[in-house]
Amino acid sequence: MSQAPEQHATQLPRVLIVDDSRMVRASLIKQIRANFEVREEADGEAGWQTLLLDPTIEVVISDIGMPRLDGYGLLERIRTSRLARIQELPVIIISGEDEEEARVRAKEAGATDFISKGTPTVELLARLEALVKLAQTRRDLEKSREQLVRNYHGDVSVMAIEIDHYNDLSSRYGHHVAQLIHRKMSKLLSAKVRKEDTVAHLAEGQFAIISPSADLDACGAFALRLRRAIETIVMTYKEERIRISLTIGLATAGGDAHMTLEALIALAVQRVQDGKLMGGNTVVSDSGEVTPENVGRFSRLAVSVDHALTQLRTGQTDEVRRRVRELVGTMMPLLEFIDAEFRTGMPLALLAERANLINIERTEIGTPIRPHI
Repeated sequence: MSQAPEQHATQLPRVLIVDDSRMVRASLIKQIRANFEVREEADGEAGWQTLLLDPTIEVVISDIGMPRLDGYGLLERIRTSRLARIQELPVIIISGEDEEEARVRAKEAGATDFISKGTPTVELLARLEALVKLAQTRRDLEKSREQLVRNYHGDVSVMAIEIDHYNDLSSRYGHHVAQLIHRKMSKLLSAKVRKEDTVAHLAEGQFAIISPSADLDACGAFALRLRRAIETIVMTYKEERIRISLTIGLATAGGDAHMTLEALIALAVQRVQDGKLMGGNTVVSDSGEVTPENVGRFSRLAVSVDHALTQLRTGQTDEVRRRVRELVGTMMPLLEFIDAEFRTGMPLALLAERANLINIERTEIGTPIRPHI
């Protein structure tokens, strides 16, 4: 008796390639077919119809110049679609190295990323995998939204982070240098956030950090430390020193169980735009610019007390000491509850005062580094 064909345990992510050049489509398919399922169309109109009919597509790769509907038109339809699954799709635009004006226009229209014809396979796969992971992260977070609200009382916040003048960096030093700066920033963010946070790639030079159990004050304090740390970093390229700065937008659900993750990200991104209008290199929340003077007294991202206890048991006292200020802020509500329950008269006001006097440099993002590009 013949057996039924064996089903794959997991289906490969599906990518839609839209390009009027059969050779370009064939080249891209050859590069990614081992890791992705591929659908292909020869113009924007056909690509749009495929998107409407195929809900399994996770990433779109599109050329700009095409018959019937060009890449800009397709991108506009995607970003203005009433279907959330289409509107939120990552879109990679194919462009030439010398098409900077086209890159800027596509980015303003909502392009997620850009590739040049002839992009190496390893780099192309890395970008596609990052975008698929981001899309999956967003879906997972939305699915677990109810659980997040239950566990963290709705305190889920988003920090949108943009490298200032990223397009200018690309024009002046070359797109490969700007991409390297982007990758270094991604690694820095991933190394410095808590394990429960998620770092997401939104577009070239733009990131988001999704943080449960963190209010705006907590995010504001972290954003200020991050911005200050980045200002100390000096990169060199062909003996020229490159300094970068960040504009950061903050948004929080504030206990609103109906606020979606996409809405939070969009709100944070809008505040980045507000910060750029202020001149950049700033942090913006719902009440305007965030400064060291107006951020909350115990504005720290909640740290894991269990993790701190484990570090103490294993002798990592320096690591605990480095985050003791945040630990005080995290534990203060519990200490206040214990004090009220047992009427111990714990000197919590003194503890709060002493914690507030600890040198903020102990909680700095990192020491100044001077990496070479």
